[in-house]
Order: sequence, then structure tokens, then C-alpha cells
Amino acid sequence: MADAPATPDAEPDAQAETKREWLARWLLYVPEEVSRTNWIARAVTLGVFVLWTFWIWRDVDVRGGEAGSHFLHGILLPFHEAGHYALFRWFGQFIMILGGTLGQHLLPIVVGGALLIKQRDPFGAAIFFWLLGFSTIDMAVYMYDAFDPKLMLLGGATGAESDGHDWQNIFGDLGLLPRSRGIGLFFGWLGRAMMLAALAWAGVVLWLQRRNLSDSLFAESDMK
Repeated sequence: MADAPATPDAEPDAQAETKREWLARWLLYVPEEVSRTNWIARAVTLGVFVLWTFWIWRDVDVRGGEAGSHFLHGILLPFHEAGHYALFRWFGQFIMILGGTLGQHLLPIVVGGALLIKQRDPFGAAIFFWLLGFSTIDMAVYMYDAFDPKLMLLGGATGAESDGHDWQNIFGDLGLLPRSRGIGLFFGWLGRAMMLAALAWAGVVLWLQRRNLSDSLFAESDMK
């Protein structure tokens, strides 16, 4: 007897199952045993980052040139400069200028990707996605300033006094300088949304992990 033809809903169901498997394997991966000590440390870390997020959001002022955390800006700054001169200087003037922002974004992207793919650690990846969200806000401040530069650059001058303002040059080349303030405000809110999504991702991972808590000292020893 011939097999019955597949129903029209079979293919969408298979696609949905594939998506669920991908989420379970990567973004929401949970090992068979989760160290209780590690889980508590992650829960405390998430609590700290939630409070830190509200602290940053309180101080963010894209219009006023404040990203919300001088500490995180200082961490990203060396990677910004390395993006200019160590990574992207070989790809032409435009990409070298853009490379500063690309460089600071690469830090959380590369580390978060390594934690997710190599270590199977979605919680750690979520924390670095949070950092990428802050980096987006940091970029937004720079974007907004391009129209009427007031931020002090590393050389000790503003973009109005030198040609060293990355986004003034980028927007100028693209013909977008009159729209830079609106673009900056958009990315400021996008960065906030990314930080919130990262906290939600980390929270879901913790909620799933609590079902597999173990007192074993060897739990999570092989998460790959």
C-alpha cells in the first residue's frame, strides 16, 4: 500500500522543529548536569548586571555625549583604536575610519561567539551580547556628535577643530551628515534594547539550568 502524501503542514512543522533544536543546541543549551555553585555565581552575576544596566541607563545621554559608563568606554577604547590601525588599515581610508567602531564591536562578538560555539556557554555569550549593546550606545553618542562636534577626541581637539572625528568623516562621505543626530538617537535606543534582550536571554538560560542542578564537583566538566 502506497504511503499517504505529506500534509501541507508537514514542512512548516519540520522547520519549527529544526528551529527548536537549534535553540536548544546553541542559544539555550543546558548540560545534563549543572554545577549548583556555578549556577549561584551566574545568578549573582545576572543580578549585578541588571543593577548595572539601570545605572548605565540613568546616565545615558546621547544628546549630551554620555554613553553611561566611563569604565566600559575605557575598556572598548583600545579595541576601537586597534580597529583603526591594526585590523582595518589595509582596506582603504573609508574602512580604516569605520574600523574603529568595528574593532570595539568585535570584542564582544568574538568573545561571545567563542563562548557560545566553543564552550557551549550561552550565559557567558549573553553577557557579551550585553556588552555589544553598550558598545552600540557608545557608537550612537559618537554618531550624534558628528553634526555639531563637541566631544573631545584623543588628540585633544573636537571634530570641529580637526579632521579626526570618525563619524563626521563617515557620514560626510555617505552624504548622511544632516541625518546623523536621528541615526545616533536610533542606535542609542537599539543599544538599550540589545542590553535588555541580553539580560532576558541570560535569565532564560538560568531558569532552564535550574532543572539540572547538581552538587557534583564534576558537573559541567564536559560541555562541548
